[in-house]
Amino acid sequence: MTNQFFLHNRIFLQAAILGSCLFVWGCENDPAEVNAWNEKKVMLEEAKKVEAIFSQEGNLKAQLTAPRMLRYQADTVYVEFPNTLHVNFYDSSGKLESQLDARYGKYFESRNRVFLRDSVVAYNIKGDTVRSPELWWDQNTKKFYTDKTVRITQADKRIVGGKGFEAEQDMSAYDIMEPTGTVVAPEGFAP
Repeated sequence: MTNQFFLHNRIFLQAAILGSCLFVWGCENDPAEVNAWNEKKVMLEEAKKVEAIFSQEGNLKAQLTAPRMLRYQADTVYVEFPNTLHVNFYDSSGKLESQLDARYGKYFESRNRVFLRDSVVAYNIKGDTVRSPELWWDQNTKKFYTDKTVRITQADKRIVGGKGFEAEQDMSAYDIMEPTGTVVAPEGFAP
């Protein structure tokens, strides 16, 4: 009986050692594999031949067309237009008030702001045209702005320009922060 007791203890001891070895071997993790699991993933949605209509309280506000749109869901959700975009802006009565073209655009959803670059051109129904290498549009304030150079061609053929710009969405009023070139001053104006 003593031999059987030692035999059973010996088998139990061997099984325990073998099980411990398997347990330790099975718990070993490859650091690259662990990092891959913990890595943040960026979700990407893609659309082609995009035509989007934006409304507010049932009123048409803007219409966007673009050949390609990429929507990234990361820490900050944003939509990118890498191959040009065109936007028509409408007033409260649904009439076209201004248009915008750019070769690249990026819309930050949480901030309601659009960054535009590469041959940005914005123009209103009166014929005033703004050209800039970069332009921001704030959806909340309905204003365009930039700290880059800007050139404005007005309907009466006057051309003004400078660095830094802020304008209403319909370009009815604008400010150039650092004007350049010849500026026509009203009669009786003294610096």
